[in-house]
Amino acid sequence: MASRALFLAFSRKFRNRGFLNQSFKSTPVFNEANVSNYCSHGALRSESFDESVNYEEFNDLKSRIFQLRLPKRSAIRVLERWTSEGNQVTIAELRNISKELRKIQRYKHALEILEWMVSHNQSELSDSDFAIRIDLMTKVFGVDAAERYFEGLPIDAKTCETYTALLHSFAGSKLTDKAETLYEKMKESDIPLTALPFNEMMTLYTSIGQVEKVSSIVDDLKQRMVHPDIFTYNLWISSLAAALNIDGVKQILNEMNHNPNSNENWVRYIELVNIYVKSANLLHSESNSVVESVSGISQREWITYDLLIILYAGLGNKDKIDQIWRSLRMTKQKMTSRNYICIVSCYLMLDDLKEIGEVIDQWKQSTTTDFDISSCNRLVNAFIEAGLHEKANSFVNVLIQKNCEPTEA
Repeated sequence: MASRALFLAFSRKFRNRGFLNQSFKSTPVFNEANVSNYCSHGALRSESFDESVNYEEFNDLKSRIFQLRLPKRSAIRVLERWTSEGNQVTIAELRNISKELRKIQRYKHALEILEWMVSHNQSELSDSDFAIRIDLMTKVFGVDAAERYFEGLPIDAKTCETYTALLHSFAGSKLTDKAETLYEKMKESDIPLTALPFNEMMTLYTSIGQVEKVSSIVDDLKQRMVHPDIFTYNLWISSLAAALNIDGVKQILNEMNHNPNSNENWVRYIELVNIYVKSANLLHSESNSVVESVSGISQREWITYDLLIILYAGLGNKDKIDQIWRSLRMTKQKMTSRNYICIVSCYLMLDDLKEIGEVIDQWKQSTTTDFDISSCNRLVNAFIEAGLHEKANSFVNVLIQKNCEPTEA
């Protein structure tokens, strides 16, 4: 997840320098078959009702549900009361409420909304509804519960989208064996596949340091005649860049240029990676240091080092990130807000909150670059838009601790 999420979080800051503003969609899903088992134990069907709230004050369903501050309160009870009062509810409205609940990490209530949808609108449910339920089941009950739920789905609901949702759960929990088994099952099935499951496996191998397996996943994708997307290329390039395989990167760029699905976003991405390729000589030194000649870095080359930091963050290589950042701080070039946001984002993806605090202190103490809270706001929003709410909250907490509370966007 780290590599995909990282490029997403940076799409806003670097969209004019080649990054694609692609939504991070790992649509996970569920079915009613096994949910009832959990509900019968009170996990979802809590009989508690929030008597402290005067529901008659709220004339819309969303407001009533959002008044359920505590997870133990039941969104299903609110829905039942709403309909018992003669009010109508549409599946589109329920999907929207569930989406809003997921944004603020109220996963249990979001799952209850979808459970109610299953029991009342079975014929209208989509593959995405099932996929989202798998994701929510993982968050509320754990991966094992999501797996049992998936196994209980009817055959026609086991689509690429629902398979990918479970694969995402396995990959996110670093359950490599389970992910590989499910991946092989998907390849052997007759269901049409998209690039998403292949990207999930590439992300998993990247996150656990087995980047040498990324190319084999690309081979699988091409053998199945599935069109790679920008994220496929991003992971593939990252794996070769980590091994300093510049010729391999050039070959991928050439393939991207001839891909019939390419667009202007791809062109900007290619331009950015080309900067990395053209500056590759900076990577080759006898000591294998990423940045060896600290005094000779030009302002034009800064974007290259930002990219390197992002690539190494995607690979989870904190030592390399620390090394690059120390070296960059020793140069004579003026540090920009972009550079600070870049390193903060990378440390945030690796959950290194201590280092984030140190970078904020360095930024505030800089004599050449003023601390920019608006850049921090944009970074928070970028992580939220990518679905990384916990990381966004962690960053906000660090800013508050450093007396740099972000303002509302």
